[in-house]
Amino acid sequence: MAGESDLFTRIDSTKRSYLRTKSATPAHSKEVGARVIKLPEGSVPEYVKLTPYQEFCWRTIGKTVVKRMRPNPRLELALMQAHMRLRPEEYTAYVWMTTLIVGILAAVVGALFGGVLIAFLGVGAGMVTVATVLMVVIPAVLTYVVLSAIPSSRAKTRMRDINKRLGPAMSFISAMASADVNIDVIFKELARQPIYGEIKNEAEWITRDTDLLGTDILTAISKAAQRSPSTRFQEFLQGVVTTSTSGGQLKPYFLQKADQFEKEYKLEIKSQLETLGLMAETFVTVVVAFPLFLVVIMAIMAIVPGAGGNTDMTILLLYLVVGLMIPFSQFGFIFFIWNMTKESTM
Repeated sequence: MAGESDLFTRIDSTKRSYLRTKSATPAHSKEVGARVIKLPEGSVPEYVKLTPYQEFCWRTIGKTVVKRMRPNPRLELALMQAHMRLRPEEYTAYVWMTTLIVGILAAVVGALFGGVLIAFLGVGAGMVTVATVLMVVIPAVLTYVVLSAIPSSRAKTRMRDINKRLGPAMSFISAMASADVNIDVIFKELARQPIYGEIKNEAEWITRDTDLLGTDILTAISKAAQRSPSTRFQEFLQGVVTTSTSGGQLKPYFLQKADQFEKEYKLEIKSQLETLGLMAETFVTVVVAFPLFLVVIMAIMAIVPGAGGNTDMTILLLYLVVGLMIPFSQFGFIFFIWNMTKESTM
């Protein structure tokens, strides 16, 4: 019994001495302090600043916006996906203030226009009131709608850029993975390749989370999947996390995704070519043939006496067709086709 008592006494004294001398924090970290991140030579920190007009809007009605604005997770997500470095409150103040200014200017212009109609043209007060209200309401509503849709529009633009560059980016990632490069190094190298557009920016945010904020790579990838505007890129990042946590190998996964995105890109190009062919046939029918026949018929109606009723009205319609309908329809088709081919090319 005495031997056992001495043994337990020695173990207890060893435990106390171990707990007394063990330190969870290295001694040098207490002296150094916070983690130091070395930036490249010549670089300066980037600060998020509002433009002078945005700062004016925030200082003017910022408190009112904070009090009256309801939580808007959709706007917050759209700003994050569009990489617009504004808080929802700041952007809402910008939208409200711009709408208010446009409404005031439209009211002044509408009042002056209404006074001119009443004083010089003798238009009735009812018509002037309706015209003035429309001149005030329509610009303000359009301003609010357009500004509110800008974050979502930019997010969709980034989504299209990410989707069209996924194939080449997956080839780069699979090539790096074939050389047994770690996943964090792969995204760090991807962030240095400007040829991959918005995918490069997404990789920069992942590298920022790991190197600057100290987040582990899987958590950083999971956060990037939540804020990415592209559904395909979200699925790819979630697949990386799932494959890593389930004990799978990333190299075969990257090779499979590269092949999948390449096939999907070929199918999209084929579909866009078929759409372009359909648009070309529609252009010939609607913009070339139909206006030509319409101009000929209206010209004959204007020349032949009594064929088209009021000759002056026919000539006016002919001017509208030639001067407005034909140019605007051509420019519309040209812009649509240019925008489609721009999205499909690298």
